[in-house]
Amino acid sequence: MREDKQLLVITHLSQLLTCITGFGGLIVPLILWATQKENIYSMDLQGKRIVNFQLSIIVYSIICIPLILLLGLGFLGLIFIGIISIIFPIINAVKVNNGEIPKYPLSLNFIS
Repeated sequence: MREDKQLLVITHLSQLLTCITGFGGLIVPLILWATQKENIYSMDLQGKRIVNFQLSIIVYSIICIPLILLLGLGFLGLIFIGIISIIFPIINAVKVNNGEIPKYPLSLNFIS
């Protein structure tokens, strides 16, 4: 196994594709993780965390949709989810670049 901080940073930042293109924030990190988890040190752990975070964001967004009818609480939830989905990939990309192990908040454990 080799250490490749640049690819790990790219994997974390690839989650932002959803903000730019509307899709790809789950697919690209999933492909990078699946193809490189045996070649790059720490890719397996971080790839699982990224995929779990993206799946959690999708689940939370689906939960917020019916809450829109309930006094607009869903809008606040979607805004909060949007902010988290932009800020934490950037923060964790910087952490990976500095050699730290990143963690994602509110992440459900789909893949362990």
